[in-house]
Amino acid sequence: MSIFSRTRDIFAANITEMLDRSEDPAKMIRMVILEMEETLVEVRASAARCIADGKEMRRALSRLDELQKNWTEKAELALSKEREDLAKAALLERQKAADMGDGLREEIKVIDDTLKGYETDIAKLQGKLREARARQNAIAARFESAVTRARARELLNGNRTEDAFSKFEFLERRADFAEGRADALGMTGPKSLEEEIAELKAAESVDKELEAMKAALRARGK
Repeated sequence: MSIFSRTRDIFAANITEMLDRSEDPAKMIRMVILEMEETLVEVRASAARCIADGKEMRRALSRLDELQKNWTEKAELALSKEREDLAKAALLERQKAADMGDGLREEIKVIDDTLKGYETDIAKLQGKLREARARQNAIAARFESAVTRARARELLNGNRTEDAFSKFEFLERRADFAEGRADALGMTGPKSLEEEIAELKAAESVDKELEAMKAALRARGK
């Protein structure tokens, strides 16, 4: 396929419609972008060759203009020496150079027109390429979102989540047991008979000591 046909196909391509028909939009848009990039490189290479050809032709045209000037001077010199035959021959050579110059001007005009076409094509290709890349980014974001949502749903609805919550419940039961055990260690039951009698004896001893201290204080006061 020629570069011109490929370029026309790309300009006519409706990227959205192509993606809608494609079973794998991501793969399709990668192919489209690759095709556009390759075509853009070829168009720019062709434009570069045209620019180089135009410069070479303009240099040749400049040489032909200089040659015409030289033949004119030679014709004038021949006439000044009354050599009309030489003057006529010089004018014929000048005409040949002029004809060649006219031909080069036509070719240069064609090259300039072609370059304008290349500039337009390059601008359109770059626009299509930007559109394709934007679609590529949008599709990539959609795929990433879909994958994330699928993982989230799998996590919420899968066995791994159920196993995790079962472990949480088990740990909660163990925590409840540990707290209950700690509370139980701090609890005191009813006092035994011996404990109550021992407390009475201790209280009686304290009362006796207290009365003794009071009596001592009264004695010192007197």
